[in-house]
Amino acid sequence: MNPGMLYASLAFLCWGLFPLYFHAIEEVAPQEILAHRMVWSLLFLGVVLTVRRQWGWLRSLKTQPRVVASFVASAFLLSANWFIYIWAVNNNHVVDASLGYFITPLVNVMLGFLLLHERLRRLQWLAIGLAACAVAWLTWQAGQIPWIALMLAATFGGYGLLRKTAVLGALEGLSFETLILFPLALVYMLWLGWQGQSGFVNTESHSTRALLLASGPITAIPLLLFAAGARRLPLAVLGLLQYIAPTGQLLIGVWVFHEAFTPERMLGFMVIWIALALYAIEGLWTTRISRNTA
Repeated sequence: MNPGMLYASLAFLCWGLFPLYFHAIEEVAPQEILAHRMVWSLLFLGVVLTVRRQWGWLRSLKTQPRVVASFVASAFLLSANWFIYIWAVNNNHVVDASLGYFITPLVNVMLGFLLLHERLRRLQWLAIGLAACAVAWLTWQAGQIPWIALMLAATFGGYGLLRKTAVLGALEGLSFETLILFPLALVYMLWLGWQGQSGFVNTESHSTRALLLASGPITAIPLLLFAAGARRLPLAVLGLLQYIAPTGQLLIGVWVFHEAFTPERMLGFMVIWIALALYAIEGLWTTRISRNTA
């Protein structure tokens, strides 16, 4: 097997299994889980950067205020995305969360059109139109807007848009984002401890403490695998593999957590899957034509 295919598949498989991890620590409040994820991620990434001797990029940021501002924005979008996802999992909305990550690629395309003035091809427009119809159908049959899915797609789409033009790589970028969020997270954790409200301190479960401490590598390792795979694979292949994660989340939501997945809801998902299939086929076709032309 192509090493890039293996690395990327493992990364998306890990992300697809995240609901099991967050469900295992559901006794801790989502905002505290988020704080632990920021703090322990930075410590883990700091060790990785030290071992790889990759701290030089931090000094260069002193003279690049625009880059710093961009990463401040991406850090808060990422934290918002993490918080919504953790809350969704621990409040029995795993299926809704998976929907958000299914439609994220199409949101990315739309953001590129609106903000980067990228031209959309006909099949891309058709895919976006089908996704919009599916969201409208899900809203109508449920009697409410699928706000969890839309907020996850919007925050991660916005995050991806900022990172698309970022000068830092995946490892350095996440390290800087967690460095920005670290002071807020640490102060919040200390405040919880001072008030006697810390889930980490008050829990009687040693496994919960261990899982919270493990949030650093659990967050960073899939990202490192993804970065390694992305360097070795064409974007078209990487784009297809990304659907492993929301598919895993959907299956866990339905089969493990027994969330409702009515025929009406399944119809909405099927329309989105058709839209994604059109999007993927169009991307592969365009890539093939470009290669032949070259």
